[in-house]
Amino acid sequence: MRTSFINQLIEEARHNDKIFLLVGDLGYHVVEPFAQEFPNRFVNVGIAEQNMAGVAAGLAMSGYNVYFYSIGNFPTLRCLEQIRNDIAYHNANVKVVAVGAGYAYGSLGATHQATEEIGCLRSLPNMVVATPGDPIETRAITKLSANYDGPMYIRLGKAGEKIVHKEETVKLEIGDICSIKIVKENRKAVFACGNILDAAYHQIKNNHLPYNLFSVPFVKPMNIMQLKTIVENHQDGIITIEEHQKSCGMGSALIEILNDLYAEGQIKHYPKVKRIAIPDEFADIVGTQIYLREHEGLKII
Repeated sequence: MRTSFINQLIEEARHNDKIFLLVGDLGYHVVEPFAQEFPNRFVNVGIAEQNMAGVAAGLAMSGYNVYFYSIGNFPTLRCLEQIRNDIAYHNANVKVVAVGAGYAYGSLGATHQATEEIGCLRSLPNMVVATPGDPIETRAITKLSANYDGPMYIRLGKAGEKIVHKEETVKLEIGDICSIKIVKENRKAVFACGNILDAAYHQIKNNHLPYNLFSVPFVKPMNIMQLKTIVENHQDGIITIEEHQKSCGMGSALIEILNDLYAEGQIKHYPKVKRIAIPDEFADIVGTQIYLREHEGLKII
């Protein structure tokens, strides 16, 4: 995903001289092509994410569309106050990019695991929360973000994520939900968030489960009309799966929206929702991303 992101960002920067990239002394062998082609729109701020958030806000107020990029929870949880006060509060044109979502850096322990940040950032006013599920969605969201004026969080996998979409490109609007595997007769829907999409797809496919699969590239906002249609067509219930704490993640966001729709009479049927996510604990071991997913029970069956 990170390679898809930087390649698309370079393409956008060739046509938009307002795109500016900040990094926190990382991304080697990934961000260099951008730095080499656009040296006047690239700064390595160093290991100083709180300062980087302030620099990003200042550049945005000078007219730039700023991306600040770091790993795991460092560009989010470490500088949450600065994101809130300097970026979201001012509705600044800044894109917070975290590479290595969930357990991607599992071998480095809880300090490097981004497993709570969706909940933190989706609670901030003005903030769009984007969670692409594969490289195709990553390119689409990067393209969209280059033309979006406002704060956005882009949550990426680390590297090597497989392409799940059959199309070479997808066109996304903010909030869209993507259909991945649809069989008309299936009456249960699975919503997968972020880079666990491929695992969900193969669990359904390999076990011949009668579930339709949807990717959720945006946790905030979600397309209400699409969501209402999916609920109407899947009367047997919904399963959500994500590599994030169960509290305040994509599953929580979905339940909040469904509750309001039901209370307002916009849906007649309140579906049964099963949430698959990280339980209320830190992983007590280290290991690969796949190993930690198994350890924390992140599987549909």
